[in-house]
Amino acid sequence: MKKSYEIDMCNGPLLGKILLFSIPLMLSGILQLLFNAADIIVVGRFSGSTALAAVGSTSSLINLLINIFVGLSVGVNVLVARYYGGQKERDVQETIHTAVLTAILSGLFLVAVGELAAGPMLRIMGTPEDVLDQSVLYMRIYFLGMPVLMLYNFGAAILRAVGDTRRPLYFLFAAGAVNVVLNLFFVIGLGMGVDGVAWATVISEHISAFLVFKSLMAEEGMMKLHLKKLTIHMDKLKRIVKIGLPAGMQGAIFSVSNVLIQSSVNSFGSVAMAGNTASANIEGFVYTAMNAVYQTSLSFTSQNLGGGKYSRINKVKNICLAVVTAVGLVLGLAAVGAGTHLLGIYSSDSEVLKYGMLRLEIICGTYFICGLMDCMVGSLRGLGYSVIPMIVSLTGACGFRILWIFTVFAVYRSLAVLYLSYPVSWLITVAAHMVTFKLIRRKFPKEDIK
Repeated sequence: MKKSYEIDMCNGPLLGKILLFSIPLMLSGILQLLFNAADIIVVGRFSGSTALAAVGSTSSLINLLINIFVGLSVGVNVLVARYYGGQKERDVQETIHTAVLTAILSGLFLVAVGELAAGPMLRIMGTPEDVLDQSVLYMRIYFLGMPVLMLYNFGAAILRAVGDTRRPLYFLFAAGAVNVVLNLFFVIGLGMGVDGVAWATVISEHISAFLVFKSLMAEEGMMKLHLKKLTIHMDKLKRIVKIGLPAGMQGAIFSVSNVLIQSSVNSFGSVAMAGNTASANIEGFVYTAMNAVYQTSLSFTSQNLGGGKYSRINKVKNICLAVVTAVGLVLGLAAVGAGTHLLGIYSSDSEVLKYGMLRLEIICGTYFICGLMDCMVGSLRGLGYSVIPMIVSLTGACGFRILWIFTVFAVYRSLAVLYLSYPVSWLITVAAHMVTFKLIRRKFPKEDIK
């Protein structure tokens, strides 16, 4: 019997269920982004453009360091969904307990990495001296929250595997409200700077992690978390790594190209950095809405594969592609249209607004192509193929961007040319993914297993 917050992905009409699954996920992603947005808005308004640049300059490096481990949560989602779809209780239990312990250990490892790597890596990126000290401070405090950030991500992946996208939304709403209040208290009330917003984020992440952990412990049946059963089941860990590590490596190597792009932006000075930071933060809201459809494709494909409902796999893919196109076009073009007003929330400096609008027009206007690319990856990973989409994505998007930086951008050195690398790379990669899916889909039956 399905619980009220679970969704039956293997039976009945798909469009309504896909929307029911993806909309809370979109809102959850937006709330998670508000953690960082609150940081950026508060420091931009009350601590100046240098502090704004300091917080923004760390994002690509933070993503580089944590993406491999966050990627493992993709493997958790696929595995739990597949076993749950096939009603394999023991496999679900072993996967959940392996995932939770892996999350905690990964987070502790990242604390050490972040503390040691912050200064040297920000220097390698060419972070300006007037920004460097504050960037290092923000990053070191931020990384103290890695164990709970990993726990939340892995726990939410487990809940999503059975269609539960509503409770993670509620948890993030509570944590987000605390984050905003603490930002204002630390920065305005206590006169703190980037350290204040970093501590606010870390504290709020503890709240969302605690709530998702508590909800798993309160579950019944195969989804229940038992503290005494926390252990690493090597067969499950290997399968999580097989699916999740390529996803994490893809995210990490994508972050390498973003680090190179951030380094190129840094060369235009702190004002350009501030405009880039504000614009990228606005884009994040569009991206996270589209990414929710990618996660929907992942979960629905995995459960239907596990349940032997092969006839629904192509339908899931096609509906998700249509939904992500609509979401990307509506939100992307709305962000461009309201760009000046949105950027004005982050800064009142006219030069910052000019640089921000340049990025918004080029990237947000074409963002739906990125959504198509990610949805194809979701379908492929849901089928259990993670290495192939990783190679395609890294070659078509990441590799192309790096090549662009050292060739086209080197000759025509402007921010507009730099930003154009994004839509061009998306187009190449989505075409390659569609061909790959067609070839891989032939390996599975067309009809359901009765």
